[in-house]
Amino acid sequence: MEFKDLIEKRYSVRGYQLKEVEEEKLEKVLDAARQAPTAVNKQPFRFIVVETKGREDELKRIYPVDWFTEAPLVICACAVKSESWTRRDGRNYVEVDTAIAMDHLILAATELGLGTCWIAAFDVDAAREVLKVPDDVEPLLFTPLGYPAAQPRGMGRKELVELVRYGHW
Repeated sequence: MEFKDLIEKRYSVRGYQLKEVEEEKLEKVLDAARQAPTAVNKQPFRFIVVETKGREDELKRIYPVDWFTEAPLVICACAVKSESWTRRDGRNYVEVDTAIAMDHLILAATELGLGTCWIAAFDVDAAREVLKVPDDVEPLLFTPLGYPAAQPRGMGRKELVELVRYGHW
């Protein structure tokens, strides 16, 4: 698949089939995240892969919508600030690095016919408790991972002229 086709095909899936994700596909999407570029190649992230079957109620404490646990898997991208690079002015890149890794994971999933949905609006305290995340690690992003059962909702995108400046603001 051409890259342009891949990025146009990806959408936020809000409904999943009752079909397991093959182990080799899971490994491929996780490996795509591992290949993501990070500042000084520090890779200051970890992924927690959770099987949803039997854990629906506790996972809904994290993000309380039905389709979140319809997928057979939920993945949490965690940021490990102590392992990340910090620029001289104090700007730490842990969130950027973790987001790039999650984006690689999501695009790889799309290429393999799997659906995802980038989730940042979740209950952090519930995520920490349910997933037993240590205090020095931040649960940053979630995505369900499974075969789509829902169609895209037609989200528009701004035109390039609205987003790009050349040479100055």
